[in-house]
Amino acid sequence: MSDQPIISIRDLHKTYRLGDLDVHALRGVDLDIQHGEFVSIIGPSGSGKSTLFYIIGGLMAPTSGSVKIAGRDLLGLTESQRTELRKTSVGFVFQKYNLLPTLTARDNIEIARDIARRNGALDPKFEEVLQLLGIAHRLDHKPRALSGGEQQRVAIARAIVNNPAILLADEPTGNLDTENSKAVLSVLRGLNERIGQTILMITHNPEAAEYGDRIVRMRDGRMASPSE
Repeated sequence: MSDQPIISIRDLHKTYRLGDLDVHALRGVDLDIQHGEFVSIIGPSGSGKSTLFYIIGGLMAPTSGSVKIAGRDLLGLTESQRTELRKTSVGFVFQKYNLLPTLTARDNIEIARDIARRNGALDPKFEEVLQLLGIAHRLDHKPRALSGGEQQRVAIARAIVNNPAILLADEPTGNLDTENSKAVLSVLRGLNERIGQTILMITHNPEAAEYGDRIVRMRDGRMASPSE
């Protein structure tokens, strides 16, 4: 395991232009996340946590600062290089499951391999992942036949099928009831503990945040102190 952080952020700023106004979504964020960490980022709406998520995932460019993913500075990459980084190094899980309704769970997972141009058999370790997710017996079902919790677990499987260095989860339990929320959060915790998956989770829910190894609080585009 490398001694260098898998995610390293320094003096990160993001400013939007809204009419005649500048909106400062991020105001000098510094953050390191180590290999194998499960970090929860929590904060109220407008705190900048979602903006930070999209920048780390290469889905949005910052205004200034440094964002290094596995040693590569995103600011030095072209759009095509950022796209390739997303395919090979980052997995995404969102509040909405975004499963294709006409495909089975298995095919929804496999399509991520097709997009990343991965051929051949699945990593044998992925069979263990499917068992951990509790969906191995549901792979031939289409989304409409699955519960919300099962659909989100399929979405998680799709996100990690290509062995990404980082799993980014944005409010992954936002559409789930309490029981399914706990099940999905336990799955994320298990992935971190069993296979060492690095996870960065955005949430507004303090109980969900507790599943992480570390909680980072944001307020007004900055990292907040524990007392805030």
